[in-house]
Amino acid sequence: MPRPRSLTPGQLAVAALAVIDRDGLGGLTMRTVADELGMGTMSIYRYVPDRGQLELLVVDHVMGGIDFTSPDGAWRERIAVICERIRLGVAAHPHVIPLLLVHRQASRGVRASGEALLEILAGAGLDGERRVLAFRALLSWLTGALATEGLGSLAGAGTAALAEQDDYPRLAETARVARTVPAEREFATGLDLVLRGIATYLE
Repeated sequence: MPRPRSLTPGQLAVAALAVIDRDGLGGLTMRTVADELGMGTMSIYRYVPDRGQLELLVVDHVMGGIDFTSPDGAWRERIAVICERIRLGVAAHPHVIPLLLVHRQASRGVRASGEALLEILAGAGLDGERRVLAFRALLSWLTGALATEGLGSLAGAGTAALAEQDDYPRLAETARVARTVPAEREFATGLDLVLRGIATYLE
């Protein structure tokens, strides 16, 4: 029997990402990735010990394609640019978004994003506990914003259904307006609100 061909981490990540994009996170198994590569399931274990390692490869692959170089400008503008790059980098792979949080401490790509944002916050004058709390607030909003846009956007069926809810008139009214808000405006405005709040630490 011929020896299975050698694979790079990048090739494994691309195959696993293809499975996730097509079948969602629930479809990711050692077998489905092996099938994607045209290999036997046991051959995959030569490269990764379990599904968790496959997830980590995927996260690093997606985040590795994002430029975290800090642009010029005021600190709020610089954070906005980095966050928008992250948004665009993961937009094509919404099922990966939960993995950004699950593997945030192990992923080099996620750590790189955190380092870039923290460097900007530090340069703005935030230190100690203030930097911790500002970063956590920003990270919490960013993760939620990516998830709501990728897995339940304002233009989606969920918003349309809420717009027809007679029992919850305020919710229905808000949903009808929400359907007209572009994703880019939702993201940029939400981020601006968060950054305005962080700016109060500098006053």
